[in-house]
Amino acid sequence: MTEFAFTCTGVRADQYAAGPTLVFRLRITASENTRVHALALRCQIRIEPARRGYEPAEADRLADLFGERSRWGSTLQPVQFAQVSLMVPGFTAETETDLVVPCTYDTDVAAGRYFSALSGGEVPLLMLFSGTAFTGAGGFRVEPVPWDREAAFRMPVEVWQEMIEQHFPGCGWIRLPRDTMDALLAFRSRRALPSWEATLRALLDAAGPPDPQPPSARALFGAPPPRVTERTGP
Repeated sequence: MTEFAFTCTGVRADQYAAGPTLVFRLRITASENTRVHALALRCQIRIEPARRGYEPAEADRLADLFGERSRWGSTLQPVQFAQVSLMVPGFTAETETDLVVPCTYDTDVAAGRYFSALSGGEVPLLMLFSGTAFTGAGGFRVEPVPWDREAAFRMPVEVWQEMIEQHFPGCGWIRLPRDTMDALLAFRSRRALPSWEATLRALLDAAGPPDPQPPSARALFGAPPPRVTERTGP
């Protein structure tokens, strides 16, 4: 059976995409100079937060994901980032190709919240591969890509920040249910407020100053630590 090896050699933000999109550069190697007619891949990408350090301000922003720092030994679990498919054209022995990953800038998604909490440095990623290979020099055979194929990659945080700035310059967004949006629109209309920013500021002003809660208290009432989904088979 053909052995495949995967290496991620780089990443860039796609400045021409309609929405936030990362493009990872993959190098794929087939053992013994095998002729590969095509490769149908599934790639699962996970964030491995335990593989980097965090500044105090970053730790505070990550409190709702992982709890207080003293608990990170058990709560700093991998976070699911993306799952994408890729069709690789024919090659012999080795090839390079782009893995296109559409991203979300939704603060309800754990991966988006994690990226937004980081000030700099690198994001430790793990890419898990599986799929089907169509191989053969004088004929044609179908082989599975073993489930244990993977590639570690450290993505610079600035690449994520550049991508988000391209599509949401100086902004962020929150997904809300329609009834909540209707209530906000009614509030804005009653007050004759000129923008959504003014609407939210008016609500924040009415709520008064924030409670001086420490990160540990916020984590106590926040969401439980995120868990990755089980790796799926073919």
